[in-house]
Formats: sequence, structure tokens, C-alpha cells
Amino acid sequence: MDISVIIPLYNEAESLPELEQWIARVMADNGFSYEILFINDGSTDDSWDVIRRLAESNPAVKGVSFRRNYGKSPALNTGFVRAQGDVVITMDADLQDSPDEIPALYDMIKNEGYDLVSGWKQKRYDPLSKTIPTKLFNATARRVSGIKNLHDFNCGLKAYRNKVVKHIEVYGDMHRYIPYLAKNAGFTRIGEKVVHHQARKYGKTKFGLDRFVNGYLDLATLWFTNKFGVKPMHFFGLLGSLMFILGFVAAAAVGIIKLYHMHTGQSYSLVTDSPYFYISLVMMILGTQLFLTGFLGELIVRNSPRRNDYEIEEELRTEKR
Repeated sequence: MDISVIIPLYNEAESLPELEQWIARVMADNGFSYEILFINDGSTDDSWDVIRRLAESNPAVKGVSFRRNYGKSPALNTGFVRAQGDVVITMDADLQDSPDEIPALYDMIKNEGYDLVSGWKQKRYDPLSKTIPTKLFNATARRVSGIKNLHDFNCGLKAYRNKVVKHIEVYGDMHRYIPYLAKNAGFTRIGEKVVHHQARKYGKTKFGLDRFVNGYLDLATLWFTNKFGVKPMHFFGLLGSLMFILGFVAAAAVGIIKLYHMHTGQSYSLVTDSPYFYISLVMMILGTQLFLTGFLGELIVRNSPRRNDYEIEEELRTEKR
């Protein structure tokens, strides 16, 4: 099979028939074998009934319906597990992503050697309250991830080589950082294509401004787990050691100053009267706790059954004769 199209949706019953017909027309015009995977994320409208009817008229249509709303990331991951096409395309169900982009995205994966191609809606039909935070968000994501050539990490229209979606796990709200997840999994040939952005035709957006706050927290999580996930002592141990040493030196300095004043006959106060003494104690306690956190993290990693689970691209072996 050439292409799997994965479409997560929540309350998009009005747009589904038009979207399915549009995709089918593009596939027929280009001679692609394909499947359309509609992932119904607990919709409360007639979305699932519409998908059932579409599947009756088009054998390429398949569907999964969640019992309740879980979010876009679980929906995408469910589609990734089931995708059979050589190239996997993801798009939103609101008709803001154009299926006419599919042939060019397919060509970039199959013939230009990309592992993942992300769409860039260079001209958007969104209000400034959405576009400005999006620009700041993407600038931060480029800086942290090191993927300098992407302008829009969160564009729903993306194309993947099949083995990419089989080697990444999308959970929580990590769909915003799929290129970063792919890079961390060893798929570094990541490209971008300018795509057409259409104004929403039906319904209303399902995302609020809280996604930008959550997005930064998720980005910090990804950065930390990628850098220190299998080496927690390198972060907590170093930070804890530095804090303990600084606290110890500060406490020692308070004691030495008192001894000096006593030796020279100057007036002096109790060590416990100095606020610096208590600050030093707090730093030493926090340093010890951070060090122990790193140590416990190392014990957890050491006992993980996947501690030596590495992705092997190829292997050459000489048979014994």
C-alpha cells in the first residue's frame, strides 16, 4: 500500500464527507493505493455514524472510536500503530489542511529521501492572538530541539516514512513535538514544505491558549528526558554536588570569620545569629537531596528492562562454515 492517511477528529461530522471525497479524488488522480484511518476521539456529535457510512461506500475508509475524549496525541498514536502504507500522512479533519498537498509530500518521502516532512502554513488565516504565540512557541522549539529548518512544529499536515511512526510513541500532548521525537529516535532527515492553509469551514477550534503553557512544559520534559533520561546522575548529581559544596564553603566561612574575630579580640556574635549560616544549611540539605534523587534515578534506570534497548538500523554478520 502506498499511503495511509490518519485523521484524528473530535466533533467534525460536517466536514468528514467532503474531506473523504477530496482525499479519494486526489488518490484516484495519482493512482495511489491508500487507506484512510479516521480516529474518532470521543466525539459527542454524529462523527462516528458519518464514518460508518463513509466506510460502507469506500472500502479504503477505516475507523477507530474512543469511548471518551483522550486528546490528539493518543489518537495519532493509535493511527500510527495501525498504519500500513509506505508513507503515512497526518492531517486535521477541519478542512484547513488540503489533500492536494499529498502527492508532493509523498514524493519528498519516497524520492527525496526524507524521513519526515512537516507542513508550514506560511500564510495563515488565524487571529493575531494565535499567530504571535505560535511564532514564539516555534522559535523556542527550534532552539531547544536543534531542528533549525522547521517553522511550524505543530502543523497537522505531515508525512512520514512508515518506519518512523513505528519507532516513536506519541503520548500526552507530545504531538506538538513529533519532529523532535523523530530526531531523538534517530530519524534526522527532516524536511519542510510550504502548504496551503484554508480558513475553517465548519465548527470551531478545539484548542485554547492553555496549549502554549502546556507546550513549553512538554518541551522542557522532552529536552530533559532526551539529555538525562538514561543518565539522571549527570544532572541531579552535578547540581546537588555544586549546591552542597557552595553551602559547605559558606558555612565554613561563617565559622572562620567568628574564629578570626575571637583570635583578634574583636566583638563577635553566635554563628546561629547569622542568616548566612541557615542559608548554608539549606543549600547543603538541598544539595544532598538532589544528589540522592540522581542516585535513585540511576537505580531505576539500572533496573529498567529496556536499559539496553537500542534501535539497530542494519547489521552485518558472517556465517560460520
